[in-house]
Amino acid sequence: MIPRPLFLLLALLAPFSAMAHEGSSLPYGSFIAGLAHPVLGVDHFLAMVSVGIVSAQIGGRAIWTVPGTFVTVMALGGLLGWLDVGLTSIEFGIAFSVLILGIAIAADRKFPILVAMGAVAIFATFHGYAHGAEMPTVANPVKYALGFMTGTALLHIAGVLIGDISQHYARGKVLLRVAGAAIAGAGTWFLVGLAG
Repeated sequence: MIPRPLFLLLALLAPFSAMAHEGSSLPYGSFIAGLAHPVLGVDHFLAMVSVGIVSAQIGGRAIWTVPGTFVTVMALGGLLGWLDVGLTSIEFGIAFSVLILGIAIAADRKFPILVAMGAVAIFATFHGYAHGAEMPTVANPVKYALGFMTGTALLHIAGVLIGDISQHYARGKVLLRVAGAAIAGAGTWFLVGLAG
């Protein structure tokens, strides 16, 4: 059973998820449409911020190598989606990434950098594929890709800041773990929605 506050939050954010997948911001140009996609989709938003938080929890070089891996591989995944190479279970991969990243935040462990980079590379493939496959047909592919890569990088930076600031306060670390559990709960909710 999902706690009522989390359910209400997800219900309030659901319309933003739909907006992210219809290209509704295209009247403002291809770059803005791409920028809006990871920001307005709740599943993408949670995963992107979580990557930043996890990298801050690991610390050191992970602060830039883990998000950098995500953005780079996501661009390749976007190309695969744009070319429609037939990758399946995209929404499952995205929902699963939210679940796993939430669990990683809640666990508050320093995972090996290569493990984190490998995991986010897999997740980035699904997120990138979704961005590329859902690109409006009237969008300029290069500008749209630059937009979703910029939006993703900004969300990673927000996550790094959240994770870093939280590391300096005892209650901040506890709140971060609670937030991780809530993110994992949202990932579970997304997965249940796909199964239904």
